[in-house]
Amino acid sequence: MCGIAGFVARDGQAADRGILARMTASLAHRGPDGEGLYLDGPAALGHRRLSIIDLAGGAQPMANEDGSVWVTYNGEIYNEPELRAGLRARGHVFRTTSDTESLVHLYEEHGVDFVRRLNGMFALAIWDARRRRLVLARDRMGQKPLYYIAGKPDGGLVFGSEPKSLLEHPDVPRRLDPGSLARYLFYEYVPAPHSIWSGVHKLPPAHVLIWESGRGAMRRYWTPPSPSAEAPPFEAAADQFWADFRDAVARHRRSDVPLGVFLSGGVDSSSVTAALTEMEPARGIRTFSVGFEDPSFDESAHARAVARHLGTDHHEWTLSAEDVLNLLPEVAEWLDEPFGDASILPTHLLSRFARSEVKVVLGGDGADELLAGYPTFAAERAAGLFRRLPGPAQVLAGAAVRRLPVDHGNFSLDFRLKQFLRGATEPVPLAHQRWLGSFSGPEIARVLVDADPLDVEAEHLRRAGRIAAGADALTRSLALYQDTYLPDDILMKVDRASMARGLEVRAPFLDATLVDSIQALPAAFKYGRRQTKRLLKRAAAGRLPATVLERPKKGFGIPVARWLRGPLAPMLESLLGRGRLRRQGLFRPDEVASRIEEHRAGTRDHRKPLWTLLMFQLWYDRWLA
Repeated sequence: MCGIAGFVARDGQAADRGILARMTASLAHRGPDGEGLYLDGPAALGHRRLSIIDLAGGAQPMANEDGSVWVTYNGEIYNEPELRAGLRARGHVFRTTSDTESLVHLYEEHGVDFVRRLNGMFALAIWDARRRRLVLARDRMGQKPLYYIAGKPDGGLVFGSEPKSLLEHPDVPRRLDPGSLARYLFYEYVPAPHSIWSGVHKLPPAHVLIWESGRGAMRRYWTPPSPSAEAPPFEAAADQFWADFRDAVARHRRSDVPLGVFLSGGVDSSSVTAALTEMEPARGIRTFSVGFEDPSFDESAHARAVARHLGTDHHEWTLSAEDVLNLLPEVAEWLDEPFGDASILPTHLLSRFARSEVKVVLGGDGADELLAGYPTFAAERAAGLFRRLPGPAQVLAGAAVRRLPVDHGNFSLDFRLKQFLRGATEPVPLAHQRWLGSFSGPEIARVLVDADPLDVEAEHLRRAGRIAAGADALTRSLALYQDTYLPDDILMKVDRASMARGLEVRAPFLDATLVDSIQALPAAFKYGRRQTKRLLKRAAAGRLPATVLERPKKGFGIPVARWLRGPLAPMLESLLGRGRLRRQGLFRPDEVASRIEEHRAGTRDHRKPLWTLLMFQLWYDRWLA
């Protein structure tokens, strides 16, 4: 895993090595093991290396045999051994055992279409010296980030793994994008192709950008397959799923450095661990988990039970409030976009813990979005029933829920019911986002000083309407999660939290072959008979304790609601006080103050909007103040 950066200079100019060096150095945390720079006329490619495969010979940027094709690349290609064999048969000569080298040879053979043949997680840039062409590409599901700004000024392009590398280039403005501030409040992150930075874009997952002669052309190279009309019996599908999943885990375990597993005790990470124990002795598998002093957020006992059941070498760290809160100033340093998912804090501490012993870990990310694991999918069914109630009955139900006393525990009953009501009567795509997010569209209009903010809800509905058109309702909802929440929240969180410590995290559930097979299955295999992740739970039955399969999903939370009334209260006052907000000119002081006062008094639970605003302010002070 690595960091990449580079640019194509304005027409007629040679690339500046000093600019490239600064861009690349800003990503040292992603690749602490080495640095490489390559310049060719207007083109500049930079690389920071985290050595995983071919520790001695895998330095980048890397070229083909005659130096006409160069690549800088962040990721892992899991089908590289098969690709290498085919390329050798075609006469290509390899100088290393690194998976990077196959990329330049594959490009020689297939041009831009080479990316269709990759099973992996990646963000890459290829410089074709003969054609004077730059090709940017990102993996299917968006596991690895890639930012760019193109065409400004005078036909140049700048790219990098993180915005901080682009900001080192003199042609990249350091300006807030007002529309993306509204998007951030709505989603708690900024979804691709947008970024918080004016003019800077994220390359969407499953896309390539070809840059020639000062102009760019973007292509989507993969679209998820639709569910097949002819499906096997459910039991047979579950058996085949486990075989495919086991193969995916086997592909993801390739490494020349120590490897472990993030084990939360949930069905996803537990299944990864169980599959791994079918390939190697369990006592040699290192599993890592963190727990919390607050019992309503502590799930370490479940991870411990799975480790004991499977026989792994388990490592556990109990986090205090001080451990997590001390991390906040550091988070603002390595998060160069605001990010409102509080679970990034324990994810980073877990990464720090694991990095003390291993350099690569496997995780369970992606299962919820592919196999309908979130409680929002059950809420979608419940909302359908709620919408069929007579209007007076809806009003009475809402009034009863709003009278419930506030409980600041993890995923408490009153929090779940009140979140449900936020989206229960909305169109399905909007309902899901209101359940997940912090601010609705009308709430954004009230909190922002700008009297005419972007209509994020309308934009969201347009986006949803373009995805999986004609499919069943659950497949459309899953496709929307895979387009937004998975790449821009879950995978972004894991990438930033782990790479800040030089740890590579791999997600076997997002293996390209496995994803294709899952996508082709009927929706009822994913959520059916009132059971989320139905297929996975059936496949894992007998391999994991029954208590793991029966547990409701809680997520990787921290006691934000309580901390905002306790140890975080001074920070709230400092960063979201009326005087500060008036000077800043972005948020309405009275609207924010009323939320703080209600939360402090315990009359309303504003944990999500207040945390989202707090994280924005920490980001703003580091990057724009």
